[in-house]
Amino acid sequence: MPPIKSIFHDELIATAAAMSVPGKGLLAADESTGTIGKRLAGIGVENSESSRQALRELLFTTPGFEKRCAGVILYEETLFQTCVDGTPFVELLVSKNILPGIKVDKGVVAIPGCEDRGETTTAGLDGLEERCATYYQKGARFAKWRGVLTVGKNGKGPSERCLALNCDALANYAAICQKNGLVPIVEPEILTDGDHDIAVSQAVTTVVLQRVFESLNKAGVLLEGMVLKPNMVTSGVDCLKKADAATVAKLTVETLRRTVPPSVPGILFLSGGQTEDEATSHLNLMNKNSPLTNPWTLSFSYGRALQATVLKTWGGKSENVQAAQAALFERADANGKASLGEL
Repeated sequence: MPPIKSIFHDELIATAAAMSVPGKGLLAADESTGTIGKRLAGIGVENSESSRQALRELLFTTPGFEKRCAGVILYEETLFQTCVDGTPFVELLVSKNILPGIKVDKGVVAIPGCEDRGETTTAGLDGLEERCATYYQKGARFAKWRGVLTVGKNGKGPSERCLALNCDALANYAAICQKNGLVPIVEPEILTDGDHDIAVSQAVTTVVLQRVFESLNKAGVLLEGMVLKPNMVTSGVDCLKKADAATVAKLTVETLRRTVPPSVPGILFLSGGQTEDEATSHLNLMNKNSPLTNPWTLSFSYGRALQATVLKTWGGKSENVQAAQAALFERADANGKASLGEL
C-alpha cells in the first residue's frame, strides 16, 4: 500500500537523511540496565545509576565526536538523565548537532511452540504510541526496535511463524513511530550463532530482508523516512573456514542491492559480535570496493565496536576520562572514514 500520510512527512525524511550523512554514523548507547551492568562488571565498576550516568556523560562530551556522529540511540533512563552540571543529555546532544534517539522495544520473548528452536519475537507494541509521543516531546527524533532471528540448526533460517511475527512487529513499530514523528530504525538481526558458511548467511539474510520490506510496505511505512540496521553477511561464529573481509564486504553489498529499495536513505550496520577492527574493515571495504554506486549510505550504528576500548581505558576512574574520550574519537573517526571508503 502507499505510505500512510503523516503530518510529520517532511520532517521524517529530513531526519532520516540527517542520520544517513556519509562520513557519520550512530552511537548505540541504548544498553539496558542489565546489559550495561555486565559491561561495567567487566571493568570492576558497580552498576549504579551514577556509574551509568558517568559513562554516558563521558561518551556524549567527547570533544569533536559530533564530526563523526549523526545521532545517539539512548535507553529510556538516559533520555531523562543530565550531566553533573544539570544539563540534560538531550540538550547537550542537540547543541552538538547530534540527533537523540530512543530504544523502544521491551526485549525478546520466546515464541510459544518454538522454544526448541530458540526462536523469539520482540515485545513492546502495547502502549508504544503513547510512549513515542512522550519521547518526541522530550526531544527524541528517532527510535530503534530490534528483532532477533537465527540461521537455525539446519541452516534454513527462521521458521515461518518466527519470520512472520518479527517482520510484522517491525512494520507495526515503524508505522507507529512515523505517526508520532520518530524515524524508525528497523533492525532485523540474524545472529551469527552456528557453524554455517557465508553462503548460508547470505541466503538467510536475503529471505529475511525481503520479508521485512514486504511487511513494511503492507503497513504503509514511508521508506524515505526510515533507516535499516541489518547484520553484515558473515560466516557463523563456529565456522571452521571463515570468509575473508573482502568476501564479507562483497556479499553484504550484493545482498542489500537485491533486497533494499533505493528509497531507503541509509543502511547503518550493527556490529554483531565483530571486533572493533573487523567491523571497521568490513565497512571500509564495502564502500571502497563496490563497483557500482550504491543508492543508500552504508555506515555504522555500533555499540561495542565503538565502546569496548573506551570502557577498558576508562575503568570507572575520573583521571582516565580524557584518554577514554580520545579512544572513542579514534574509533568513531576510523568508522567515519570507513563509511567513505577512505581507509
